[in-house]
Amino acid sequence: MQRRTLLAGLMLTAAAGAILAALPGARLPFAAEAQEGPAIEDIVLGSADAPVEVIEYASFTCPHCANFHKNVFPRLKADYIDTGKVRFVYREVYFDRFGLWAAMVARCGGTGERYFAIAEMIYDRQQQWTAGGDPAAIAANLRTIGKVAGLTEDRLEACLTDGATAQAMVQTWEQHRERDGIDSTPSFVIDGQKHSNMPWEEFKRILDERLQG
Repeated sequence: MQRRTLLAGLMLTAAAGAILAALPGARLPFAAEAQEGPAIEDIVLGSADAPVEVIEYASFTCPHCANFHKNVFPRLKADYIDTGKVRFVYREVYFDRFGLWAAMVARCGGTGERYFAIAEMIYDRQQQWTAGGDPAAIAANLRTIGKVAGLTEDRLEACLTDGATAQAMVQTWEQHRERDGIDSTPSFVIDGQKHSNMPWEEFKRILDERLQG
């Protein structure tokens, strides 16, 4: 699967209402009507006083994002986030409803370290839970991941049928996309400058230059 483009993002913007209004069934997300939702918090790791800020825009259905979180993120976390050099902000991108559903499962565990633990499971099993493209099967697969992560059936049901929060998540993503000019995933905003996906060596070079600057 290729990286998502701006066209896909614009298609979601136009279709967001349809996605939220199309209620696929009691056992699928959005069984409740969407209403005005709560403020959507950023997912943050690292010290608020870190000298460098990295914002990642990623979709749970994006293979390039899964690769980043498998091969690059662990080194970024160990060498820069955990050492107080980088404040890391993770922002979800919803280029399709399945990515939105996955984000709702991840947020069901909270917005701290547990979020990233669930997100890691979602990325690690991306090929399995997205296989076939059947909405019912994908919803069931995501529920299974949530249960393995320690979420109860009742908690998952509440999260995945919360149409108000889903609508607020989509609206927040659209605001971020427009403000930061996000046209592919993963994308990174490092101290206000946008960068596309890159190997670890390039990522490290940019961070070290910012730290020395």
